[in-house]
Amino acid sequence: MAVNLSAPDPAKLSAISGVELGFAEAGIRKAARRDLMLMRLAQGSRVAGVFTQNSFAAAPVQICREHLAANQSISAIVVNAGNANCGTGEQGLAAARKTCEATARLLGCAPEAVLPFSTGVILEHLPVERIKAALPACVQTLAANHWADAAAAIMTTDTVPKGASASAVIGGKPVRVTGIAKGVGMLQPNMATMLTYIATDAAVAQPVLQRMVKEVADRSFNRVTVDGDTSTNDSFVLIATGRAGHGEITSADSSDYTALREAVLAVAVPLAQAIARDGEGATKFITIRVSGAADETEAARVAKCIAHSPLVKTAFFASDPNLGRLIMAIGNAGVTELDVAKVSIWLGDVRVLLNGGRDPAYREEDGARVMKPAEISVHVALGRGNAEQTVWTCDFSYDYVKINAEYRT
Repeated sequence: MAVNLSAPDPAKLSAISGVELGFAEAGIRKAARRDLMLMRLAQGSRVAGVFTQNSFAAAPVQICREHLAANQSISAIVVNAGNANCGTGEQGLAAARKTCEATARLLGCAPEAVLPFSTGVILEHLPVERIKAALPACVQTLAANHWADAAAAIMTTDTVPKGASASAVIGGKPVRVTGIAKGVGMLQPNMATMLTYIATDAAVAQPVLQRMVKEVADRSFNRVTVDGDTSTNDSFVLIATGRAGHGEITSADSSDYTALREAVLAVAVPLAQAIARDGEGATKFITIRVSGAADETEAARVAKCIAHSPLVKTAFFASDPNLGRLIMAIGNAGVTELDVAKVSIWLGDVRVLLNGGRDPAYREEDGARVMKPAEISVHVALGRGNAEQTVWTCDFSYDYVKINAEYRT
């Protein structure tokens, strides 16, 4: 059950001029469920992406990188759930290419102008014939207001579809931003077991869009983790259709760039948090803030070390203010010459550690009180500098083990 997260209201997900979305039931892994999504992009749309750093990058990730490197114009995105098409060798690459070819025939574009994505079980061959058979239904359902349907079609073990919208004014013109995402296990910065698609009708030069997608990823999806594992299919794509009617953003140093980036972040951050809220078996949503670090890299490393610790995460599930687990995780972060006498920790509004030792005013019942709610905050002050970073995660419950133990059955 997702933590304080509900499905997006379809009426509140803004249509983006130049983007149409369709969906179908392909029966890729399970019958009678939407598991195929098609996104058609207007001519001239710009597309940028960042992908998994896992060495076993799935076949569709390899094809996406290839197509983005060779093409300035992308016409379509096709996503299947239920099968990751990873660890499938040349047959997997051929299946991803066949998906692109079938989509291109239906839409009248080049196969190289199609980006394929897959999510689901690894080491099983993609049933590409089922995808080809269902693609016409995706085309038939193409519409600008199908963002919520598309969000549902890309889910695997998610319990809730994820979508968000924001807006900005650029060059005196209203600009819209809408995005969808899926999680929810093997989540770890760089990135998660996640697929995310954010589109805007803003006009952005390709190199500038590529810079923006990386900056946004670093401030959102690279700050969410569930279990510390990096998947083979992680992908975050940013699309700019150029239909808003303002002058093209050609510099990352401009105020227009900043305004658009903040609007994209206003979509990306809630989507990233939604992924953690809907982590497999999650019962707690946890915000970990590390301040007083020497630099942002150090702050992020400490926050992630806390977020990745199974001992810390099971303590959160039990609502147990086990302070020893927190300081263990901080000490394991590899901070050079950390002066523990300067470290303080807060659970919610309760200071539990002061200058490296248990706060004299701390009471166990106060720690238990702030650990009980479904949303918990942790603040670690290192006392080394002025940098800080925030990471979002969830707890480890019995259901996390159950879901992953039964994932292929």
